Amino acid sequence: MTDDVLEFRKQTAYDWFSDLQKQIIAELEKLEDEVLPPLYHGAPGRFELTPWERQKGPEGEDQGGGTMGMLRGRLFEKAGVHFSCVHGKFSEDFAAQIPGADKSGGAFWASGISLIVHPRNPKVPAVHMNTRMLVTSESWFGGGADLTPVLDYQRDENHPLAIQFYEAMKSACDAHNPDYYPKFKDWCDTYFYLPHRAEPRGIGGIFYDRHQSGSWDDDFAFTQDVGRAFKDIYPKLVRQTYEQSWTPEEREEQLVRRGRYVEFNLLYDRGTTFGLKTGGNVTSILSSMPPVAKWP
Repeated sequence: MTDDVLEFRKQTAYDWFSDLQKQIIAELEKLEDEVLPPLYHGAPGRFELTPWERQKGPEGEDQGGGTMGMLRGRLFEKAGVHFSCVHGKFSEDFAAQIPGADKSGGAFWASGISLIVHPRNPKVPAVHMNTRMLVTSESWFGGGADLTPVLDYQRDENHPLAIQFYEAMKSACDAHNPDYYPKFKDWCDTYFYLPHRAEPRGIGGIFYDRHQSGSWDDDFAFTQDVGRAFKDIYPKLVRQTYEQSWTPEEREEQLVRRGRYVEFNLLYDRGTTFGLKTGGNVTSILSSMPPVAKWP
């Protein structure tokens, strides 16, 4: 692969991730506009977009940055939709964990979108999605989407919300390879698991990493389809649930379940570790934390 081809691929991925951030922000703001009293009060929330830059390199060179998008609204108590494109060199210890970093002298390039949504209404499921491209001496894609209902009766693979979410992710996978969905669903169930609690974080979805099928075009198209599938299905699930009222007991259950989310992200999440180890925006990285949580 020539340098020109690699640069074209990086720019193509950059443009897609940046545009997907804008598309998802628009969808979430539409939902903010739709909800009304008596369940929701105040003005519709709007995203605040904050550009950020990674710390300069040892010789003052640019090392990328991104745009952090944060919303604190009436439907979404907290939502973060972030785009980043960072490059530079891994630390020696971290480089040893990343494929191809030994042959690139630790040099890397990474771009992607990452989001987390914490709704105010416990009946509306929380959700996480990210997709990314990473380059060392090799290049690959990773990402996925997973749904996290906070009420026990919704935390069932046979619940209608789960079935619809799974079908959306399966369709994105099946358009490229029928083997993807069972593999990536199992990976998601294994990855988003809290060993110390012996319980899953949510009800799953798909998760994939270091994805190299042998065709960059196919892998990029698959990653695009994951993003499109998420953008289509999550607003549908929100609209099915946002008019349902909730009790103080359900709010309490939501806050305790959010505590589990905090535990996973701080103890096990690769994306959190990667961001902190590569000099990412700490505010953006930790924006996945819910606005309020409880440990009984």
